[in-house]
Amino acid sequence: MGNQKVKWTAEEEEALKAGVVKHGLGKWKNILRDPQFAPYLSNRSNIDLKDKWRNMCISHGQCSRKKSKASRGKTISPVALSTLTTGNLVAEADAVDDISRSPRDVRDAPGYKAMIFEALSSIRDSNGSNIDDIMGFIEKRHEVPQNIRRILSTRLRRLVLQGKLEKVQDRYKIKDAALGTKTPMPKQKDISAETAEDAAMTAAYKIVDAEYKSFVAAEAVKEAERVSKMAEDADSLLLLANEIFEKCSRGETVRLAKSSYNFD
Repeated sequence: MGNQKVKWTAEEEEALKAGVVKHGLGKWKNILRDPQFAPYLSNRSNIDLKDKWRNMCISHGQCSRKKSKASRGKTISPVALSTLTTGNLVAEADAVDDISRSPRDVRDAPGYKAMIFEALSSIRDSNGSNIDDIMGFIEKRHEVPQNIRRILSTRLRRLVLQGKLEKVQDRYKIKDAALGTKTPMPKQKDISAETAEDAAMTAAYKIVDAEYKSFVAAEAVKEAERVSKMAEDADSLLLLANEIFEKCSRGETVRLAKSSYNFD
């Protein structure tokens, strides 16, 4: 059973985002059964996932109270995901956080993961380095966008989820298992690969987002029509009530036929 009263952790939210990108909207059970996300969502049910996703959408103005029936069974286009592999699931979740980035940001996105490893390896603090230390190191050596802190925060969470970094309070360290490997450097080839991957996942998420917004718009039109019809019925009842009142005020007898209104 899920526990809706326990606040969602950042790791749970990232796992949910990556699961939606991989399996599609409405595939909550598939996400919970996926071994990639199960360890992070073990305390959640499919209802928890559905409600959390709806709340996350509402916080960004992307959905309403209506249940997303149209999204069931829909998955991301295979063409958009043709360049991706299961091993990149953590990177896939980046598309959710990067959806607000402009196309220029996506094209110019450098190899931040490589830069993070370079910073941690160079600083060599036994207690780890916080995001300010990492950001300061990178800014001295590379040209970065204004939203570098948010981007680094996202990348650091991904690397922790991947098990490549260890987080102790607000400080990050390279895990012992990763120390024996060669520290990746931000080469042009790595930058191009990561940029292409981010662009592909951003496009894939936009497909899901567009489908969902289309459904929400259709539901909003239906709701507006329903409310308009209720208003017309209410006006008709008010006019009838006024006519009856006027006749009764004049001492006239009023006979009412069986109501044709259905108040169920």
